[in-house]
Amino acid sequence: MRCAVVDYGAGNLTSVVRAIRHLGQDCVVTAHAGEILRATKIVIPGVGNFAVTGALAQGPLAEAVGSALAAHKPVLGICLGLQWMFEGSEEACELPGLGAFAGVCTRFSDRVKSPHVGWNLIDVEPRSTLLRGVPSGTYVYFTHSYRAPLCDGTVATCTYEAPFAAAVERDNLFAVQFHPEKSGDAGLTILENFCAF
Repeated sequence: MRCAVVDYGAGNLTSVVRAIRHLGQDCVVTAHAGEILRATKIVIPGVGNFAVTGALAQGPLAEAVGSALAAHKPVLGICLGLQWMFEGSEEACELPGLGAFAGVCTRFSDRVKSPHVGWNLIDVEPRSTLLRGVPSGTYVYFTHSYRAPLCDGTVATCTYEAPFAAAVERDNLFAVQFHPEKSGDAGLTILENFCAF
């Protein structure tokens, strides 16, 4: 198994790679379409403004990720990677998301501290394959100012001001709003589940 971590200009790639390699998996950070096409699994991590996802909207990276999805290779979005899988975000309204899940990501209101940073618990649906072995009430690590809406693919929720999608999945497409690479044993379980697909 070779996992490609897509470098599209967002931050937080190193800790994701370190966590995957800790699990004994072969992993490469790349911005090259050829590497993505050769990989058996794709990870789209990211911390930053939604505007950086423009690199995933057109050109070689977009084509490579699209080909991976069409070939039913497992794809995991982390944080900004989850938000990109929706139709878009208020953070950069001019850019479309992948549109795999319905809805637009919205900013937390002024009624709560934003960004939402730190440990918070998730409620996990038993049907989730990505979160297998992670019980409801598990604490995971978040850092984000925008949240994805609940949708048909939601398999875990977190409540901060209101419930939002903490994890989504459909077929070979998986995504989490939190950072599994910073979420201790629970996060490693999630990454291990993904690596086993």
